[in-house]
Amino acid sequence: MTTHDRFCIIGAGPSGLATARAFAQAGIPFDVLERHADVGGIWDIENERTPMYESAHFISSRTQSAFDDFPMPEHYADYPGHREILAYIRAFADHYGLRDHITFETTVDRVTPAGDAWDVHLASGEVRRYRGVVCAVGHNWDPIVPIYPGRFDAESYHSFYYKSPAELVGKRVLVVGAGNSGCDIACDAAANADRAFISMRRGYYFLPKHIFGQPTDAFFRSGPHLPAWLAQPLLTALLRILVGDLRRYGLPKPDHKVLESHPIVSSQLLHYLAHGDVTAKPDVRELCGTTVRFADGSEEPIDLIIYATGYRATIPCLDPSVLSLEAGAAPLLLNVFPDRKNLFVVGLFETDGGAYPMVSRQAALIATLIRAEERAPAAARWFHELRTGPRPNLTGGIKYLASPRHSIYVQYDEYMHYTAKVLKKLERAVGAPSAPTPTARSSERRTTHDAPALVKGS
Repeated sequence: MTTHDRFCIIGAGPSGLATARAFAQAGIPFDVLERHADVGGIWDIENERTPMYESAHFISSRTQSAFDDFPMPEHYADYPGHREILAYIRAFADHYGLRDHITFETTVDRVTPAGDAWDVHLASGEVRRYRGVVCAVGHNWDPIVPIYPGRFDAESYHSFYYKSPAELVGKRVLVVGAGNSGCDIACDAAANADRAFISMRRGYYFLPKHIFGQPTDAFFRSGPHLPAWLAQPLLTALLRILVGDLRRYGLPKPDHKVLESHPIVSSQLLHYLAHGDVTAKPDVRELCGTTVRFADGSEEPIDLIIYATGYRATIPCLDPSVLSLEAGAAPLLLNVFPDRKNLFVVGLFETDGGAYPMVSRQAALIATLIRAEERAPAAARWFHELRTGPRPNLTGGIKYLASPRHSIYVQYDEYMHYTAKVLKKLERAVGAPSAPTPTARSSERRTTHDAPALVKGS
C-alpha cells in the first residue's frame, strides 16, 4: 500500500490522539495505527500491555492535566482515577472525530527509511509507504528489573504486571522503589497484605496532594514562576513546615535538593508509615531464598517482591540504526525531532507538570513544521538549523539526578515557555492560528464530552 501523501501515527493513546487532532486541524492527511481494540493506550486497564492498576490516579490535578481546548469535566475529582481518565481520552477522540482515522488491532513491527519516505511494516506482513511517521507509543512498557546478589525463591515481578490489591492478600509484600507507582502499591499492601515494606535506595521529598486546600500543582502555578535558585529553598522551607522531617517515618534523608528528582506526590504513604502499616527499608543488599537482607543488615521473610523500578525509554518499532535512545533524549530536539526527515516522536518525556498540555504542544509543533515546509521554507530551514546548534537547556536551572528516568526529563514551565516561542515563530510564517480550534464535526459532538455516562462507564 502506497500512501506517499499521508503520515502514519503509531499509537492511539493520549500522544497519538493529540497528534491526530493537530494534523486534522492543519489539514494534513494521516492514518493512525493502533494495536489494541480501542483508544486509550495505557489508561485502558483491559489492554494486554499496560502498567495500569486498580488504584491508579493522575498525580497531576484535573485543572493542570487536560488537552488544550478540552478541559476535564468539572465533576471529576481533583486527582481523577484511571477510569475517569480513560473516559476523558475517549471523549476527546469522539469530540474531534478521530476514530475515523484509526485502524484498530493493527500492530506495527518496524519502521524503516525509504529515501525521503518511510516504510511501515505491519505484523500481518503488509508494508505501507508513508510520507512520514509519528511514533506515539509511550515509554512505560519496557520494565527495568534490578539484579541483586543471591536468589529469591518466592514470587516476584515488576509493577508493570501488578493489577489489583487482591494479589497482595495474605502475603508479606516488599515494594522496591519509591516512585509514584511504588508508593501507590505500597499503600495497597498496607491495607491488604499481612505485612508491607517499601525499600528505597535514597531518600526523596514528598509533596502533599493539597496545599492550603488546593491541589499542589495548581497552588504553585497560581503564583509567579520563580527561578530554581529561589524556588528550591522556598519549597524546602515549605515542606519542612507542611511535612516535617521524613526520618520520623523511617525514611532516609534525601541526598539531593528538592525538585532534583521527580516529585513524589503522596500524602497516603506517609499516613500508612505513621500508623505502622508500612515499614520503610533501605536498599536491598541480598536475596536469600525467601528472605531479603537490606543494606542496614536487617532481614525480613518476604512472600512477594514487586519491583517498581521504572522503565527504559524504548521505541520498539525503530531499529537503533534509525534512532538510538541509549543516551536518553540527546538525539531528539525538544524530545520530539530526531535528525531524520519526517520522523517524529511524541510523548517521550518525564516532567514535573501535566503530560497532556505538553503532548498537545508537541503535536502542534510537528503539524506547524510540516506546513512550514510546504508554505514557508525559510522558516522550516530556520527550525532545522536548531538541530545542528546548541540544544536548549530545558531543566530550568535544576540539576536532575543521573538516572534513566531523568535522561528524558524536562522542567515543565521551561519547556512550555521555550516551545511557545518556537511555535509562534513558525505560525507567523505559515499564517496558522496559535491555538487549536474545534472543527465543525467536533462542535457537533460537544455534548458527548459533557455526558455523565462517560464517567460512569468502565
